[in-house]
Amino acid sequence: MSEENIKRGHRKLRVGEVISEKMDKTIVVRVRRRVRHPRFKKIITVFSKCYAHDAKGEAKLGDQVRIQEARPLSKTKCWRLIEVTHRSEA
Repeated sequence: MSEENIKRGHRKLRVGEVISEKMDKTIVVRVRRRVRHPRFKKIITVFSKCYAHDAKGEAKLGDQVRIQEARPLSKTKCWRLIEVTHRSEA
C-alpha cells in the first residue's frame, strides 16, 4: 500500500468499468457485486454507479479502473480515480 493510504487510514477500494466520461474531471464507474439473495439463496449480480474524480482526464469509456473512497468533492462525487488497470480496445 502507498504511503498516502497509511496516513489517511483505511479507505474502500473498488474496481469497475467507466460508463461515462462526459463531465469535466468526473467519470461514472459501474461497480459489480455478486450477492446471495436473502430469500431465494440465488447468487445475483448487483451494479452500482460511483462518481469519481479524474483530475487528469486519463480514463476513457470502457476502461477498467480502480477507485478509492474520498471526502465529498461535490453533491454526488465521493470517490477518486487511483489508476486505470485495463484500457478498452475501442
